[in-house]
Amino acid sequence: MPAQRTAETGETLLEVRGLRVVFDGFVAIGGIDFTVSRGELRFLIGPNGAGKTTLVDVITGMTKPAAGSVRFAGTELVGRREYRIVKLGIGRTFQTATVFEDLTVLENLDLAASFRMPVPKLFLRRRGVSDPVAQVLETTQLAELADRKAGILSHGQRQWLEIGMLLAQDPQLLLLDEPVAGMTKDERERTGVLLQQIAEERTVVVIEHDMEFLRRFASVVTVLHEGKVLTEGTVAEVQADPRVQEVYLGRKKEDDESGGAAAAALGLEAAP
Repeated sequence: MPAQRTAETGETLLEVRGLRVVFDGFVAIGGIDFTVSRGELRFLIGPNGAGKTTLVDVITGMTKPAAGSVRFAGTELVGRREYRIVKLGIGRTFQTATVFEDLTVLENLDLAASFRMPVPKLFLRRRGVSDPVAQVLETTQLAELADRKAGILSHGQRQWLEIGMLLAQDPQLLLLDEPVAGMTKDERERTGVLLQQIAEERTVVVIEHDMEFLRRFASVVTVLHEGKVLTEGTVAEVQADPRVQEVYLGRKKEDDESGGAAAAALGLEAAP
């Protein structure tokens, strides 16, 4: 399946302007401007410490910026509590899947779906599988595992369950932190197709270090470096950018196992 293209409408869903985050004098983010349109499958990449996770922390209300604005569907997020941001329609996963291991797949999804229900409706829910949860089971291809305890799922299945738990809350925007880390090749492929499918109806932003996965499924890539946006464009445009080559090839010289692997995966090779 070809990489997901940018949304045709161009309607802005997420807009970050002049974002600055400082921790004890250390500038983690030094003035980021970042825009995502509805229907995009956007990838965020960059070396460790580039500011990727901190950016997501600010968007979701976990970290308060020193300056700047974050607007979601026209609503300012800075200063709002985390649960209110979730209620607005933003969902997030972390590098380690967070599921309730003693509950079944179905129970995990049902619990996640109940989060957006008004309190009175929690006591009036009918027995059986609700339509939204059934749809999530189908989308994530976890229907056959609905009665299996989450604690005995494979690593990839746990990641899909966590993504499903976000979908059960019906978010407009999903922020996923390294969703394919530790997955097999087949699991990565299945996850990429899943993300493309989700992006047909929602907006997805993916923090990723797996450059082969990025090359397979990304259309628009934003590169962060030292707390700023280094460049943005298609995978081909990013590969050809001299600044990206300098960052990744420079890291190859410093650490051939980390930066060098990323440079090779991006198709960057040092001049002979």
